[in-house]
Amino acid sequence: MEFYAFHGHFKEEQIVGNKFLVDLTIEADTQRPAQSDNLKDAVNYQKAYEIIKAEMGRKSYLLENIAGRIIDALYRELPGIGKATVKVSKMNPPVGGKVNSVSVIVSR
Repeated sequence: MEFYAFHGHFKEEQIVGNKFLVDLTIEADTQRPAQSDNLKDAVNYQKAYEIIKAEMGRKSYLLENIAGRIIDALYRELPGIGKATVKVSKMNPPVGGKVNSVSVIVSR
């Protein structure tokens, strides 16, 4: 998932913004939805996107805070998650040199 958001330690980052990528992996028991072919029996990844989009819209200083908020919201709002891994990457971070991205990965 790609977002333009206003996260960062420096004041300028929260004004100018930057591109962020979010990768999500969810492990869940898929036996029931595999048999029923019904979305209500599955973990709804459209809802997962909406949750992540909402959290990306809230400013943070640290990637760790963003990833933690995302994983908390996913577990709170999506029943059926056995394990989730969220990777939040900031593209071209202002670290004083050419760096493609920095990332934080949180699993629960």
